[in-house]
Amino acid sequence: MAIWNLGSINADMVYAVPHLPGPGETLAAQELSQFLGGKGANMSVAGARAGSHVHHIGAVGADGHWAVERLTEYGVDTRHIAELSVPTGHAIIAVDAAGENQILLYPGANQAISTDQLGQALSQAETGDILILQNETNCQVEAAKLGRELGLKVCYAAAPFDADAVQSVLPYLDFLIVNEVEATQLEIASGLPAAKLPVAQVIVTLGAEGARFFDTNTDEAQDFPAFQVDAVDTTGAGDTFTGYVLAGMDRGMPMAQAISQAMRAAAIMVTRRGTADVIPDLKDVRETKL
Repeated sequence: MAIWNLGSINADMVYAVPHLPGPGETLAAQELSQFLGGKGANMSVAGARAGSHVHHIGAVGADGHWAVERLTEYGVDTRHIAELSVPTGHAIIAVDAAGENQILLYPGANQAISTDQLGQALSQAETGDILILQNETNCQVEAAKLGRELGLKVCYAAAPFDADAVQSVLPYLDFLIVNEVEATQLEIASGLPAAKLPVAQVIVTLGAEGARFFDTNTDEAQDFPAFQVDAVDTTGAGDTFTGYVLAGMDRGMPMAQAISQAMRAAAIMVTRRGTADVIPDLKDVRETKL
């Protein structure tokens, strides 16, 4: 089996700051680092490092060759990443001393993916493969519809959150991941709590409190406590969690085991500064003491 990821690819410019800037504030950064990022790239790397065969469907500009090469080095299948005339997406990320972040995103080539590119890639998918989408690219609805038609397990990580975007793909989803705030916003917009959404499986991440899993077919709900660690950077932790959950599903793990392993991976991730470049691999997850 395999994971197909219609996902963003960004250059992440990470600035260490004494505190997150307020409106109108000019703030001197203490340090600058550049990483491979984008929620899509992060999830692809996490899935590959968790042991799955991950096909990334995306786009970069002429300035993005390094990003494609980096994804390839990390074990991601990059044959379905197009080079376009639009610049590669990038993010400016401020991270404070407590590990909290503030992000300014330029989507660039991530919003210029063609339906032809999407169709050509997914024509190679097999029934039962996993398709994951996020809200940092175009073609989300088209991909969700096509994934459903092809018999793929269609999954959506609802970030950056937009209630309309989520509701547009809901009819085609098998699996949804939202955080606690997003779940509340979606309930306000749809009138449905997470446990009643028309999606077979839903995970609500709860930050330092862990995660909650809902199987809407059986009305099962299960809580998973978070590991207690000293966080230095929360950027990419949610994407790491998602990639590991999907890889666990792809490899046939029971959901509880997949979520527990993903919780460990996310806990390790927040102790590191960076995004895709520092996502832990299976060896780290299995051997690191938490």
